[in-house]
Amino acid sequence: MTPTHTTEAISLTDAERQPCEVWTRVMGYHRPVASFNVGKQGEHAQRQFFAEPSRAPCHAG
Repeated sequence: MTPTHTTEAISLTDAERQPCEVWTRVMGYHRPVASFNVGKQGEHAQRQFFAEPSRAPCHAG
């Protein structure tokens, strides 16, 4: 039996959604952002994430 793929969009109502718990690393250990005080939560919201570009291979010689 071959699986079939549909391109129908799935839509959920707000009542069907679940909150996503976000964790971050602080001072060497992981904590949920929801446990932060208001100031720390604001600081976390302002963080800018980046992807470090890959480096070219190093050739000796």
